[in-house]
Amino acid sequence: MVKGKNNEPYYMISVVAKMYNVHPQTLRLYEKHGLLKPSRTEGNTRLYSKKDLERLEIILNLARDLGVNLAGIEIILNMREKMEKMQQEINQLTMALQKIIVEHVQNGEEKIKNALVKIPRSGIIKLDIEKEEK
Repeated sequence: MVKGKNNEPYYMISVVAKMYNVHPQTLRLYEKHGLLKPSRTEGNTRLYSKKDLERLEIILNLARDLGVNLAGIEIILNMREKMEKMQQEINQLTMALQKIIVEHVQNGEEKIKNALVKIPRSGIIKLDIEKEEK
């Protein structure tokens, strides 16, 4: 294990291979197909971050447990990324909408306090002035 930026741990390919019981060549194959993108040292050694390991777990689950081939894994990972981006956008829109609703309600309450009430013209309305003055 190597410490990187912000004291984040990075793992070399041999360590990752042992941790997940895969051959290092399998990890290289995943990188070749664009499924994993580990960072590199100046000496060109692959370093896997926590995020890379999480992605590897998904890849291995799809391949080992579900029998998905590499092309299918690539499609699934791309769809997951798009869904995560869409969820972030939905969350941002939801927060913006909540803010607008709160502002609208607050403005509406102020308008109601100062509003004139339209009285229907159909009929005479008796006002009890003594009760209103109290």
